Amino acid sequence: MDIFIKLSQFLLSLSLLIILHELGHFIPAKLFKTRVEKFYLFFDVKYSLLKKKIGETEYGIGWLPLGGYVKISGMIDESMDKEQMALPPQPWEFRSKPAYQRLIIMLGGVTVNFILAFIIYIGMAYVYGDIYIANDDLKDGLLIENKALENVGFKTGDKIISVDDQKIVKFDNDINMKVVMAKEVLIERNGAEQTIKMPIDFVDQLSKFEKGQLLGIRMPFVVGSVLEGSKNTALQPKDIVISLNGQPAKYFDQAQTILENNKNKTIDATVIRDQKEIQVPVIVSNDGKLGIARGGLGMDSLEKLGYYKISKQEFSLLESIPVGITKGKDQLVGYGKQLKMIFSPSTGAYKQVGGFKAIFDIFPNTWSWETFWRITALLSIMLGVMNLLPIPALDGGHVTFLLYEIVSGRKPSDKFLENAQLVGFVLLITLLLFANGNDIYKAIVGR
Repeated sequence: MDIFIKLSQFLLSLSLLIILHELGHFIPAKLFKTRVEKFYLFFDVKYSLLKKKIGETEYGIGWLPLGGYVKISGMIDESMDKEQMALPPQPWEFRSKPAYQRLIIMLGGVTVNFILAFIIYIGMAYVYGDIYIANDDLKDGLLIENKALENVGFKTGDKIISVDDQKIVKFDNDINMKVVMAKEVLIERNGAEQTIKMPIDFVDQLSKFEKGQLLGIRMPFVVGSVLEGSKNTALQPKDIVISLNGQPAKYFDQAQTILENNKNKTIDATVIRDQKEIQVPVIVSNDGKLGIARGGLGMDSLEKLGYYKISKQEFSLLESIPVGITKGKDQLVGYGKQLKMIFSPSTGAYKQVGGFKAIFDIFPNTWSWETFWRITALLSIMLGVMNLLPIPALDGGHVTFLLYEIVSGRKPSDKFLENAQLVGFVLLITLLLFANGNDIYKAIVGR
């Protein structure tokens, strides 16, 4: 069932992005009276799953889910239809249209991608608002959840003040990516500030450890259940451990340290049970465990117990517009920085480039519309940016040649465009094999 939910989200998001991207080409093409021969979701290599011709356009669904396409008459594209191009240009063909119209048609897809992302972020601001913990309220710092961060100097309890001189105002999902791409991070530890220089190849170092969050909020030690065979029957589900062996254990990471130092001992534990503090004896095993499964607390409970103050900001529709635009701009700039790292060999980031499995893996096993739209918006930005790269066979390649034509007044020959398209196609296949090969390699080696 989990895999079905994950797959459903992946296919729905991918289909939505492909259809809207191709509509971005289709609509201006029709407005400029350019014939569109095919409009396909997924590729119909040899055959299609569904197809229906309406007017001059065949609409269909292919069997190969690697993207989609519109086939525009008189355009040198992935179809490499040399027979059509050998005939005299017709008024309804792409090649017969003025350069500015061809430019608008080619920019239509990425324009829709960017507009879609901003609309999603505006809608999410309006529907969900902004829930966060103010950075000033993280009195006891953050939990360092990845060994790679420890290796460069971070410790649990550190409070992040700024990243690359940008002050951190609130703790949210974006802080992990900001730290990953940072050059330096200013932290506060035990009341003193210090700067941690991030290694240029930190992304590569990160790949050597388990995936997951880098930073998180510190959570209390809550008993979820007492495991079968455990000697600690004095503990009960929903107990909140606040001290062990007379030492404060406000957070689970503190409790872990105390338990590690008291292996094979019986110690006292103070727990909150039914809103009262009681003391119970607990037996620590030889591996520093209590034989319990951890439980969790919702954000409301954490706030009531005085751990964190949860801030929620709600926006009207008009207020959501600048909020969503700012969020979209930040994500766009952030993805641009990621691409820069990927194309800089010294960072080692190219080793982490993933294909369809990597995209599939970012969707959760449980259905959440908020998560679905957040991921879809990010993928829309990624699709838009990638398509703008000046590689022949991508929209950016066509745009590059059209801009050359508009500036110089000379149109590249059909033969040149055909050869460029072929080179671009080979390059794209190479990149596709590299990205998906990375997925396979990481699956084999386990990271």
